[in-house]
Amino acid sequence: MKPSIKPNNPNFSSGPCSKRPGYNINALDISVLGRSHRSGAGKDVLSKVCLKTAELLGLPEGWRVGIVPGSDTGAMEMAMWGMLGERPVDIFGWESFGKGWINDVTNQLKLDNVRTITADYGTLPNLDQANFEHDVIFTWNGTTSGAKVPNGDWIADDRQGLTICDATSAVFAMELPWHKLDVVTFSWQKVLGSEGAHGMLILSPRAVKRLETYTPPWPLPKLFRLTTKGKLNEGIFRGETINTPSMLCVADYLDALSWVESIGGTQQAIEKSLANLKTLEAFVEQTPWLHFLTQEKAIRSNTSVCFTVDLPPEKIKLMISLLANEGVAYDIGSYKDAPAGLRIWAGATVEQSDIEAMLPWLEWAYHEAKG
Repeated sequence: MKPSIKPNNPNFSSGPCSKRPGYNINALDISVLGRSHRSGAGKDVLSKVCLKTAELLGLPEGWRVGIVPGSDTGAMEMAMWGMLGERPVDIFGWESFGKGWINDVTNQLKLDNVRTITADYGTLPNLDQANFEHDVIFTWNGTTSGAKVPNGDWIADDRQGLTICDATSAVFAMELPWHKLDVVTFSWQKVLGSEGAHGMLILSPRAVKRLETYTPPWPLPKLFRLTTKGKLNEGIFRGETINTPSMLCVADYLDALSWVESIGGTQQAIEKSLANLKTLEAFVEQTPWLHFLTQEKAIRSNTSVCFTVDLPPEKIKLMISLLANEGVAYDIGSYKDAPAGLRIWAGATVEQSDIEAMLPWLEWAYHEAKG
């Protein structure tokens, strides 16, 4: 039978992701709207973004945080175009975005000494194949496959190369070993449910040294330039952005950071996401037609949770349409390049009670679509 209780918030998209519980756009501090981002007030707000992010994430001393254009993609491209080429490169890819970085390094930068280590959706490649005399590029969480790196034990402390980590659907939702990560990128619109278009670039001292001692042989567009006269442009990591940011998006991001602080910090956000995953796992255990795309529990994402369904693709599309039409679950189809199925965002901004309310509707939609 059709359930009677609906989620208070039916937004389960994997990006842009659900706004935080209790979100109210009228509560944003918009005092700098209409002001120059280079004014004293504008710089103060942008600097606060960098400092607050570092504080909540517990970054080690000397790690820098900067706001860059182009979302997570822009941050990753900036790192790859500005730092790669000094050493051989190992790239791990097991879903669409990781494989996109492989394409960029091999077909755009056209580096000669590149080793690609790949795996199918829902699995991980053998991380122990990494050679840490090389630069190593990987995603922490496969947003489109639902498979995540379980920990940082495989990363060498005495590495010679840099570790470059796309962590856009992991930051604020998973434990990250910062001392093992030299470049980390993410975007506001993932785990914090803030707005798109802006990326965050986190650099270790080792990454800064690379930027200051190595000049790539190719030209760099202005948006990718992190150094001036051979020295790091420190202003970028104090909120002096390369191009003009949206101060409305900045206000929205600061609201999201304040919310993380209000619930007890990053660890509490991680625990909320893990609790959401446990709710989904309990449902799958008693539901014979629904399966995790990532079957190995240790590497199963607790943000972008991906499923296969015992239905043909057209029936899965009908299922997704039924749920959207009822206003109980929006945008939960699997990524276009991934196997047909469902993808439910379970990050910290999603309430466990909303997932619990949505699950009976999954059962209903499955039987309706199956016919």
